[in-house]
Amino acid sequence: MKDFPMMRLSMSLALMGAALIPATPVLAQPEPPPDRIFNLIVYGDDPCPKGKDDSEIVVCARRPEAERYRIPKKLREKPPVAGGPGWGSQVATMEQVQRQTLPGSCSVIGSNGFTGCAAQRLQQWFAERRMLESKGEP
Repeated sequence: MKDFPMMRLSMSLALMGAALIPATPVLAQPEPPPDRIFNLIVYGDDPCPKGKDDSEIVVCARRPEAERYRIPKKLREKPPVAGGPGWGSQVATMEQVQRQTLPGSCSVIGSNGFTGCAAQRLQQWFAERRMLESKGEP
């Protein structure tokens, strides 16, 4: 506790000394960056244009001539679907898988499999008949 006033005095002297230190002269600064920088894409054997003066920098990326009039690659490719298949397509898949076991299906494992097969054969017969009639054959 006795050292507290002494500590305050030494801190204040240190701060005053720091304020009295003359500012050091500024050394030579590097040149500021150029005012204008251009990033261009050139195609085939096209020359890379030069800057108008020393304050302009032109950076060229070279692409093949075949890419000149194409849509940029970033826009051409579709990003992958984030959440997987949509809800509607999942429901359609489940209905299609379960259709074999529903009444009216043409399979040996579903209920009413025979009636489904008979209905399917009748639909096929009517479709063939309509096709023959549209061709003009009896």
